[in-house]
Amino acid sequence: MKKKFNLDLRAYTLIFALLLIFVAFTIMTNGSFISSRNITNLARQMTIIGVLAVGMTLVIVAGHIDLSVGSIVGLTGGIAAILQVWFDWSTIPVILVTILTGILLGIWQGWWVAYKGVPAFIVTLGGMMIFRGILLGISGGQTIAPMNNSFRMIGQAFIPELLSYILLVIVIVAAFIMVVRKRERREGLGLNITSPLADFGRVTVFCILVTIFIFMLNSHQGVPIPLLILFVIAGCFIFISQNTTFGRHIYAIGGNEEAAKLSGINIKRNLLYVFTIMGALSAIGGIILTSRLNAGTVGAGDMYELDAIAAVVIGGTSLMGGVGTIIGSILGALIMASIDNGMSMMNVAPFWQYIVKGLILILAVYLDIASKKNAKS
Repeated sequence: MKKKFNLDLRAYTLIFALLLIFVAFTIMTNGSFISSRNITNLARQMTIIGVLAVGMTLVIVAGHIDLSVGSIVGLTGGIAAILQVWFDWSTIPVILVTILTGILLGIWQGWWVAYKGVPAFIVTLGGMMIFRGILLGISGGQTIAPMNNSFRMIGQAFIPELLSYILLVIVIVAAFIMVVRKRERREGLGLNITSPLADFGRVTVFCILVTIFIFMLNSHQGVPIPLLILFVIAGCFIFISQNTTFGRHIYAIGGNEEAAKLSGINIKRNLLYVFTIMGALSAIGGIILTSRLNAGTVGAGDMYELDAIAAVVIGGTSLMGGVGTIIGSILGALIMASIDNGMSMMNVAPFWQYIVKGLILILAVYLDIASKKNAKS
């Protein structure tokens, strides 16, 4: 029970920290930070890192790391631009080939890690340089633009207001159904059940915050399509991580690989799946970025791997493996984007932004280590 309390405390701490950031930047920007226009910008800024953070959560929970995601974002985005601008491909084939490319790159790296035993740090560090080099080679160092209107819609368009509210209602109903089913499942297994006030109160607060968020987005231009893509991806992998055998195996491998092996879990195959998923999500990030920029550039995705790792660690995922949630990582991505956005609005010099984010990352890792020491004592 103590472990559960610590995890809940970490989640509430994240929400409290996010609220403090919003309040501080709102005061320092005279209210501009929480304007509908800026909230829309913030939502669009966090989507790519959020998508990468979903995959990175699985990688780190499994006890590994992926330093190549930024380069995969750049390479796959460049491939999408080349296919559409130079070879005049239509949008759907471009998307399919781009995602397939990301999957193949993920399989290649996962094969080295899972079946050849090369540390993920080395494999993905090499991948980071290889993929960036390939991008430079195939693009000739050029910026490739412009993209078709249908492709640009992926990163720049908004969904209709009515549709956004319909989706909001579906999410709210689904959230309450999930809580009811979880309580029924725990009761059927004879496990301890928290009070209804705690469970339903938490989901009620979540629904209220989401409703306010959607209302503010609709007050400007609506819900950005990239944000909808992030929500769909996050929802799918939250379900996978919590309700499937694959998800449980990933946590078991990261928690104690030897015990997982003795339990009959196919560690190599599951690790290959994890890196394949990371490659696919990186390609989706590349598509969104190229669409938003309306171009493929050689610098696309630069340093994104560090932002994704920082978001995941800030969100409570342990670098030791076995512990972490996708929801926490999404909150971590929102915290990172909020800090970037707020400091940019205040015209803070870019070097200070790197310093602040670096200090936050160190603090997050320290808190993780300190909590583990306290738990052992």
